[in-house]
Amino acid sequence: MSAALFEPYTLRSLTIPNRVWMAPMCQYTAAPDGPEQGVPTDWHFQHLAARAVGGTGLILTEATAVSPEGRISPYDLGLWNSAQTDSFRRITSFLKSQGTVPGIQIAHAGRKASTERTWVDRGAPIAPGDGHGWTPVGPSPLAFGTTSTVPEELSTERIEEIVEQFAATARRALAAGFEVAEIHGAHGYLINQFLSPYTNHRTDEYGGSYENRIRFALEVVDAVRAVWPRELPVFFRISATDWLTENPDDEREGWTAEDTIRFAGDLSAHGVDLLDTSTGGNAPNAKIVAVPGYQVPFAERVKKETGLAVGAVGLITEAQQAEEIVAHGQADAVLLARELLRDPNFARRAARELGVAIPGPDQYHRAL
Repeated sequence: MSAALFEPYTLRSLTIPNRVWMAPMCQYTAAPDGPEQGVPTDWHFQHLAARAVGGTGLILTEATAVSPEGRISPYDLGLWNSAQTDSFRRITSFLKSQGTVPGIQIAHAGRKASTERTWVDRGAPIAPGDGHGWTPVGPSPLAFGTTSTVPEELSTERIEEIVEQFAATARRALAAGFEVAEIHGAHGYLINQFLSPYTNHRTDEYGGSYENRIRFALEVVDAVRAVWPRELPVFFRISATDWLTENPDDEREGWTAEDTIRFAGDLSAHGVDLLDTSTGGNAPNAKIVAVPGYQVPFAERVKKETGLAVGAVGLITEAQQAEEIVAHGQADAVLLARELLRDPNFARRAARELGVAIPGPDQYHRAL
């Protein structure tokens, strides 16, 4: 038997063995300071390796910061020095040995930086000078929520520096063995903050009009694409909506699904190969009704209206559900998060349920 979910997928010259992919998920387990700051640990190795053994076709690391101030928490991974680069090689080498494509999400948290781990006080903000805290930055001096630190507004010079930091991290990612680079432009982090009028109140060339608000994102894309090999793909993760205009009682202006359709064309023209389509995260009080597959329609619309390849996310938990999303052309792949935390072997279980045989490690041949 065959299943769309287990058909290989080729982007540029890279073929991914199936359409079950792992979305980035922060583990908050790196050292917060010292020579091991931002360096992947044994925890990160086993976390990613287990899903590769479980048959996942593409694995994206957690949001990996381009600088210390770009981390969401002091315990995040980073890729701004050689120690971090060297440590990632062990991970990418193992993933490839299992037939899995290693990908990295390159990120800057912006105003949502300097927070606790999610299991410590629900990820509360850490004030500058308090423990490992620092002052976050953003397009405008607008805090995320009432208890967060007001970010420092970025100057155009600092913006240029961050663009180069994205490029430098992409260079290191390539040296570390990654084959997919995903730029994090979603969930209320720095690039998303520039895109949305809800968080971007600037009056210079980086704010105001749609063309100005997308400028920073496209500069980052161009910088990453310039150092990433032509034969390897670049992804962009987006929040397709801030969930403000989708709520008729909310008069706040935010990023919309229509903006995403327009932006998808711009991203494609600048060399982005796939839009990893999520939603939300930028407006703390937005009303979101999360039901199975609730974000899939946004990916489907991008694919149908622009032709850009898309990944679908959001409460995708069952094999048949995932198969139908791909088979019906709603998305080119599904990216799983929490379900892969619950079941590292989701891909193998899904293959069995769909009647498909997929390769596995020799050591487990009695169970395959």
